[in-house]
Amino acid sequence: MNQLDQLESKSIHILREAYREFGNLCMLWSIGKDSTVMLWLARKAFFGHCPLPLVHVDTSFKIPKMITYRDNLARKWKLNMVVGQNKEAIANKQTFPDGAITRLQCCKALKSEALKHTLSGEWERMRLNHTTGEYEVDTNQEPYTGVIVGVRSDEEGSRSKERYFSPRDRQNDWDVDDQPPELWNQYKTDFAPGTHVRIHPLLDWTELNLWEYIQRENIPLVDLYFDRGEGTRYRSLGCGPCTSCVESTAKNVDEVVEEIRSGKFANIAERSGRAQDKDDGGGLETLRRDGYM
Repeated sequence: MNQLDQLESKSIHILREAYREFGNLCMLWSIGKDSTVMLWLARKAFFGHCPLPLVHVDTSFKIPKMITYRDNLARKWKLNMVVGQNKEAIANKQTFPDGAITRLQCCKALKSEALKHTLSGEWERMRLNHTTGEYEVDTNQEPYTGVIVGVRSDEEGSRSKERYFSPRDRQNDWDVDDQPPELWNQYKTDFAPGTHVRIHPLLDWTELNLWEYIQRENIPLVDLYFDRGEGTRYRSLGCGPCTSCVESTAKNVDEVVEEIRSGKFANIAERSGRAQDKDDGGGLETLRRDGYM
């Protein structure tokens, strides 16, 4: 097998192990390239469909094209789409774009806290009704005890400290100094009652691996990743007010692959356009210890 085949095989193995070992499991879909590849892998792992709920934390500040893409693909692929949101903070304008709090405080409220309470079932969740095509209040508020996340260790420093099966406490808080060893493809999946588990099938993938796989598999992405004649594109997607583009004329997947292979971004962090990373000292460890993705 070539490298992409090996990565695909390992990720599919992780997905199937997680599905077998954990009861009420969901998958986070941020609408970005990483989690969309993970969704594609899940559909491969389970013979053309994804048996897991897809959870999206909607901050209300995502770039509109992202939400349109999410809903179109969810309807096309008949995904079990669940959306969570910190409605109180948004309604009270307790956000960075409204000038009330800092970027980090906004991320904690709209992402970390929203994610925790959405997973726990403590806050109202919305689910896509494929009959009406609309989102309705989810009648199933059972907590998700495990969640599959599309993080990669090369994307950002704190993510390199993760494991494939990474335990959190009851509050979703991450003790980065207390992670189980994973040696010779032996994974710890037996955790104490009440442990919340994050599963990371893409941990060993690189940015180039990801784009080469998108190229090989012809995976549909939101077009924000490509230049539309302005000489810029997004390399990483987040909330519109806190995410900026990179200079690039890559207009399709083939051109993005060639751009990365050329080394153009070799000394530029993939998330360099994400302003909250800079506010967190250049990384995300503060936010991630509190439950951020």
